[in-house]
Amino acid sequence: MKRSGSATLPLHYGKVPPWLYERMSALGLSIIEVILSDYGKDEVLRRLADPFWFQSFGAVMGMDWHSSGITTSVMGALKRSINPLSRELGIYICGGKGKFSRETPSELLKIADATGLNGNELVRSSKLSAKVDNTAVQDGYQLYLHNFILSDEGKWTVVQQGMNDTDRTARRYHWHSEGLSSFVDEPHKGIQGINRGKILNLTAHEAEENRRGILDISHNSSEKIMADFARLILPQYHEVRASDVDLKKLGALLYLTRETQPENFEELLLLKGVGPRTLQSLALVSEVIHGAPSRFRDPARFSFAHGGKDGHPFPVPLNTYDETLEILQKGIEKSKLGNDDKLWSVNKLHQIMVSAEKTFTPDFDMDQVIQQERDHSWRYGGKTMMGTARPPENDGGIQLSLF
Repeated sequence: MKRSGSATLPLHYGKVPPWLYERMSALGLSIIEVILSDYGKDEVLRRLADPFWFQSFGAVMGMDWHSSGITTSVMGALKRSINPLSRELGIYICGGKGKFSRETPSELLKIADATGLNGNELVRSSKLSAKVDNTAVQDGYQLYLHNFILSDEGKWTVVQQGMNDTDRTARRYHWHSEGLSSFVDEPHKGIQGINRGKILNLTAHEAEENRRGILDISHNSSEKIMADFARLILPQYHEVRASDVDLKKLGALLYLTRETQPENFEELLLLKGVGPRTLQSLALVSEVIHGAPSRFRDPARFSFAHGGKDGHPFPVPLNTYDETLEILQKGIEKSKLGNDDKLWSVNKLHQIMVSAEKTFTPDFDMDQVIQQERDHSWRYGGKTMMGTARPPENDGGIQLSLF
């Protein structure tokens, strides 16, 4: 595995409101803690190096499911919540947006002093990954964010993002140290973007002589360059459409959480008292923690956990968000004391969903699902950048059955 992929996203500006950023930090930390406990530090780095998982991770945290803001907000929230616990967790996050990206070398050297890692080698890796994406591959994007995530064992992932002011898009690049043998000779497993013709790529194997002498410049077809890359291109429109999600997976989730009460899940007795709406969110959070890579090809589906700050597909249900977070945090606390029943139940929830999908035939109107979520958002503390959700006129009580 070399560069693990990238994603092209609509370029969005603005800040995340404090009420969401606080929750993102807490939920992001909880998800990372469970992954660490169940799968280890290497798996955390692999997940962050996967552009599809990263986008799904941001969506389940309540960010705009498709925009460039997921990158800056998710990495900022993780750095804020993880770094104070780095010695305990064994995971460190350096860099950030703008001036913070330039602090990466000094941060890495401090971590190296504390852990015994080779700081100069880590700084070299950080600088080379940025140089390659900003200079060696000239695709029209200038980097403005660079995050270097590493474990206390010396393995690392890089998440960095550049912008193209001309077409108002951002491109996120992911690197992973696992299997990386060269920064300048075919280091990329994926560069994702729209084919805009030829680009300058001095990292292509065919450009070896050019790198040596810088005499001739190798121009390769972008189709050839992208042939084996992980592809994630997200649309300019804000709303979530049926074409953006796997309806079989979403439909099975909605059917089980809305039509089958939690107490009827024998394996989920420890989640007794959890309502259908929170169960829906927990199931998607569980998938982000335990799901296989193939399950993250439709990041928009994960916005059905906690909506989005811009109101798409619906306002962020703060009460549900807090209940989901509380269940995870209590499960983590009990797990540290040797009682992991609650976390086991969250894992089992994912397994139940996967099993149900095998026989489920989607037969529902996704637009109706979204409208119902919006209509009842006020009941769950719904909130967006524009304000607090209000009940619609002639609200006749909760009615969420669609099957």
